[in-house]
Amino acid sequence: MRTRALALAGVAATVAALLSGASAQAAAPVLKAAVTQTSVWNGGYGADVTITNSGDAASTSWTVEFDLPSGTTVTSSWSSVRTSAGQHHKFTNAGFNGAVKPGASTKFGFNASGGSLPTNCTINAAPCGGGTTPPVDTQAPTAPTGPRSTGVTSGSVSLAWTASTDDVGVTGYEVLLGNAVSTTVTGTSATVSGLSPATAYSFTVRARDAAGNRSAASTAVSATTSPDSGGGGTVDVSTAAQLQAALAAAGPGQTIRMAPGTYRGSFVANGRAGTASQRITLSGPRDAVLINDGPTGVAPSCPAPTAGWDSGYGLWLFGSPYWNLTGFTVRESKKGIVLDDSHHVTIDAVSVHHLDEEAVHFRRSSADGVIRNSTITDTGLVQPGYGEGVYLGSANSNWACHGNSGGIDRSDRVQVLNNRIGPNVTAEAIDVKEGTYEGVIRGNTFDGQGISGQNSADSWVDVKGIGYLVEDNTGTFRSPGTFAHGYETHNTSTTPALPNGCGNTWRGNRSDLGGVGQYAINITSVSKCAALPNVVHASNTVTGAVKGLTNAPVTP
Repeated sequence: MRTRALALAGVAATVAALLSGASAQAAAPVLKAAVTQTSVWNGGYGADVTITNSGDAASTSWTVEFDLPSGTTVTSSWSSVRTSAGQHHKFTNAGFNGAVKPGASTKFGFNASGGSLPTNCTINAAPCGGGTTPPVDTQAPTAPTGPRSTGVTSGSVSLAWTASTDDVGVTGYEVLLGNAVSTTVTGTSATVSGLSPATAYSFTVRARDAAGNRSAASTAVSATTSPDSGGGGTVDVSTAAQLQAALAAAGPGQTIRMAPGTYRGSFVANGRAGTASQRITLSGPRDAVLINDGPTGVAPSCPAPTAGWDSGYGLWLFGSPYWNLTGFTVRESKKGIVLDDSHHVTIDAVSVHHLDEEAVHFRRSSADGVIRNSTITDTGLVQPGYGEGVYLGSANSNWACHGNSGGIDRSDRVQVLNNRIGPNVTAEAIDVKEGTYEGVIRGNTFDGQGISGQNSADSWVDVKGIGYLVEDNTGTFRSPGTFAHGYETHNTSTTPALPNGCGNTWRGNRSDLGGVGQYAINITSVSKCAALPNVVHASNTVTGAVKGLTNAPVTP
């Protein structure tokens, strides 16, 4: 009996020990950490990190660590002890908040310069498990007040207004001409250029915050551009010969006005420069149609107006800055409208279609231009891989011909605004070439049906340039066609080395990929742009994507 009693006692002791161990094991803290942005401003944000204990015992201490992408850093913190090494940040509890009881929580906070959110978050070396939550900013700024005209020329109107306010912060203003955004600025003044002489215009202004909320429009302000001066005047033409003569003799402040009809031939303005205050205008109704049946003759090694050679371009401005091209149609030509060394040219409300190759080309450092309110369809009928809708700059392999600024085609700061491009545009709707900087692609409608896939043409917009803003565009794709992504970047190598395909921003774009496209916005290489990252905002939306919105981090 004694032996049996001892055995039972041993079993009881063993069970007690197991129960004691299980109890000890269960009585442990289980910590999670969640990062929540509490405020966002232009250039930074503030955040709280909330630590919760879902375990059965109080914690005695905690350590939270995370990384911030290049370009964002912690500037201050509170309720913790912080140490940082490069982009890695470590926070340990202060003396008063290390003990977190079961079911309770505590928090610390930090401010950051830059817009990127933490990654690789851990608490006590385990994944944080609480996620990162940006704030939902739905409050729009107040409308700008006191809009006024501060000056006019024959081709521009200058405006100013009183600043808006916002709960988070105003990041910029949009100046509207009618219902279309004409220009965007960060301050409280702007100049709208590319206007026609002696014409009345009405403008409004609205504010925008970092979350993409827009204010109501301001009250309207009207202004009338000044008349032509300095011997400009108007030249009316109704035949191809008259148009060719007018282009050859065009001077500052002059308007060439086409009557309805078909103009068939080679139409070139060579070295006919307007000025900032006296632009040259070529205008006509939609049924004034330019057609070039060329090319003919022997082409020079690099395209330039040459006796005996017809380029086949529908309209060619060569060394002819400060022009307005408005209203007419170009079709059935080798290329549509080509600008070479012709800066500050505004193309407004033209129709370009049924071309052998591209529709509109800003080339040979044709910087500071605008194409707006225009329609482009049916390009690349002979060379589908070269059927771009709007072509900005030149491939580096062509800089020997078209690079007249340090060897680079610097067709910089071109704005592509409120155009309809497609269907049957066989290459990209907009092809942004390497070596170009700081253009704006805004408010356009892209129809990708008919894109060919030839010569890597498989997206609406391919950005190889630097610092472009791509916003508020609408893109769709339906078969037939070859379609990979809505928007793409590529990091083309050049000599000299440039940050090609970096520093671009996407926001407010709406994409329907038709169940075919992979991503709405495909950033080819994040690592190659570490010093100048591309930014994809959460205000972009997508439907019909195989993979989703983007392969890159999303910024609030």
